[in-house]
Amino acid sequence: MPDGWPAQWLKGVLELCVLAVVAEGETYGYAIAQRLDGVGFGQIKGGTLYPILLRLEQDGLVTSTWGAGQGGPGRKFYRITEAGTAELRTRCDDWHAFTATAATLLPHKESP
Repeated sequence: MPDGWPAQWLKGVLELCVLAVVAEGETYGYAIAQRLDGVGFGQIKGGTLYPILLRLEQDGLVTSTWGAGQGGPGRKFYRITEAGTAELRTRCDDWHAFTATAATLLPHKESP
């Protein structure tokens, strides 16, 4: 989409996608935002991303540690926990079931 995704859609899936990015391997906030942008979500601002990471950490789904940054200040690195991996699996299954249900009602674009 040229103007970005509707905010309601992002709000519904962004936490799940952030958890999925962290599950790919230890990472930090800016790299997560770049990954999300790279797959087509657009630029996710820190004011949106960091509260999600904090919630995931408070829920025990990710852990964080401070490490040295490359040529700059330290970075907070995030890693998924075992509980996070299990939760990611469950949420992904639920998300796919939800979108499949919605797809049964939504018309598809006609092929030329």
